[in-house]
Amino acid sequence: MASGTEIRLSPGAMQITRAPALPLAGLVVGKPVREVAALLPRLFNLCRMAQGAAARAALGLPPETTTADLAAEVLRDHLAALFVTLPPLLGLAPARPPQSAIAQALFGMGGLPRNLPDLNLWLASGAGVSPLAQAVSRAFPGRMASAPALPAPNDPLADGPYDTSLAARRAGHPLLTALESERGRSPLWRLMVRLVDAEACLRGDLPAVTVANGTALAPAARGTYALRLTHAGGLVTTITRRTPTDHLLAPGGMLHHSLMGSPPALAPLVIALHDPCEPVTLREVRHA
Repeated sequence: MASGTEIRLSPGAMQITRAPALPLAGLVVGKPVREVAALLPRLFNLCRMAQGAAARAALGLPPETTTADLAAEVLRDHLAALFVTLPPLLGLAPARPPQSAIAQALFGMGGLPRNLPDLNLWLASGAGVSPLAQAVSRAFPGRMASAPALPAPNDPLADGPYDTSLAARRAGHPLLTALESERGRSPLWRLMVRLVDAEACLRGDLPAVTVANGTALAPAARGTYALRLTHAGGLVTTITRRTPTDHLLAPGGMLHHSLMGSPPALAPLVIALHDPCEPVTLREVRHA
């Protein structure tokens, strides 16, 4: 993960510049596999359980976490965004994330809307976090700030404008399919993706950690985290990792499209709704 990103907006153009990535090879190559498996989650502030699970899977070590543990970590991140981080950006008061009756706190008594008519009723109901969703809908009417559907990478470690986000995990949900047909992959759609994922986590519906062709894939709060660690003689020899934020911030990626389709004044909200896992500095360049 890079230590930070600068986004420069100018009329009709934008540039994303990421800071140099943490030199992970220098920290892990030559170290014992168990030491590296314990170290990697401590190097990053977010999704530590997912990163630890991926490291152990990539190194062939037995798991120390369950899919239920990962679902709880993902859900905590979603609740922090929905109750603490996002509301003030839309003029709403933050609140303490719920510790119980979570589905009711998110959706009210009716649960997650299942189709567009239900969604429209829910948006107007004031139930759960519907005031937040309604505020997003009003801030970005129609298809404003929507982004095209991007492909998944053939190689999960590939760099570029791919989709390894929550959208890739949940885009087939009937509500999201219907909403995309009406509003595109707009900020409201992105917010509902998070809510669909939160509801799934409450039911324990989260992909398991897998290993394919030497690369571990772990479900995380922003999508799918990919990690490859090779080792010989009990020591790590190489490391390669790719996060959903890497794909999100790539030139031509989801954030690029969404920012280009929204007024500069809404750029901070667009960024927050896409939720990169690193600090972002936004600069608006005005030409004379």
